Amino acid sequence: MHTAAAPHYYDAQDLPRFAEIGKDAPELAQKFFAWYNAVFAEGALTQREKSLIALAVAHAVQCPYCIDAYSQDCLQKGADTEQMTEAVHVAAAIRGGASLVHGIQMRNHAEHLGM
Repeated sequence: MHTAAAPHYYDAQDLPRFAEIGKDAPELAQKFFAWYNAVFAEGALTQREKSLIALAVAHAVQCPYCIDAYSQDCLQKGADTEQMTEAVHVAAAIRGGASLVHGIQMRNHAEHLGM
């Protein structure tokens, strides 16, 4: 019996098709892409800094498309893998801390229940 490998839920070929998201709602897509491009324009932060932030956030929200896109973007904007790795560690530390600080909520609740 021949079994083909199951397709992955995320397909790298989908990333270049992102603009198609506006096919059935072009006005909304236009507004999103205008805002998105404005966010990533040079400002108080450089485009390289914004790309590193985006890479860190991509890891925090666990978006493989964003990880692919911003890994490439960071390299194109002059970041190196040491900087990129450090940005990912910042995201992981914030995510871990956010989980741990909710332990205070658990402790408060346990205390309230008298356990």
